[in-house]
Amino acid sequence: MDANSYDRIAQEYRDSKQLDFRKQIEEYTLFKLAGDLTGLRVLDLACGEGIYSRKLKLKGAKEVVGVDLSAEMIALADDSERAEPLGCRYLVHDVLDLDLGEQYDVVVGMYLLNYARSREELNQFCQVVYTHLKPGGRYIGFNDNPMNSPLFYGTYRKYGFVKETPKERKEGDFIKYRMFNPDGTEFSFDNFFLPAPTYAEAFAAAGLRDFQWEGPFLNPQESLPEKQSYWTEFMNQPPMIGFSARR
Repeated sequence: MDANSYDRIAQEYRDSKQLDFRKQIEEYTLFKLAGDLTGLRVLDLACGEGIYSRKLKLKGAKEVVGVDLSAEMIALADDSERAEPLGCRYLVHDVLDLDLGEQYDVVVGMYLLNYARSREELNQFCQVVYTHLKPGGRYIGFNDNPMNSPLFYGTYRKYGFVKETPKERKEGDFIKYRMFNPDGTEFSFDNFFLPAPTYAEAFAAAGLRDFQWEGPFLNPQESLPEKQSYWTEFMNQPPMIGFSARR
């Protein structure tokens, strides 16, 4: 992950949270996986500008700590906390070498693991998650879908993005997201490709149990006949996907 890259697009990335898929699929999937958060301590890794940190707190979490590599993203999160104090705490830190010396009931990783450029980095991310989870604690999140065929990367434009990757994609290659915000601004950033079995191996090696891909799930309100066809391309070949595991 490149902190400077995200410093430059912090506001545009925040604004992209207004895209429909963010709310109707990404957010819906996260909270379907989260279940009842009442009284739980939550660590939000790769928290960005803190939008889900705040929503986790509003859903009843006792404590939420957000961590992100980008100082500008955390500055936006702190601005939101000052404007509407919820008790969220934010830290600028690289998750790859994070050690808070504390354990949490739930660790959230929204688009964290897809920044691993190698098996070794993915293993390291999973080990950091394991270290910060209480025994029995849950790891949930949302990720670039490694099972999404590049043949469909250009079909998601109406949802506000397209994906690009080298023609002969191999392990560690970039997956570029080109985002198109509702206000007309555009920006891009890179994820990295690792095969789906590599994720399962990394979770198991770290001691995280019951790993599985989840969803993605569409908000039932969007499943009405007059809306369902809009989501066909996304749901038939999901570009992103949820996951869950536990310590």
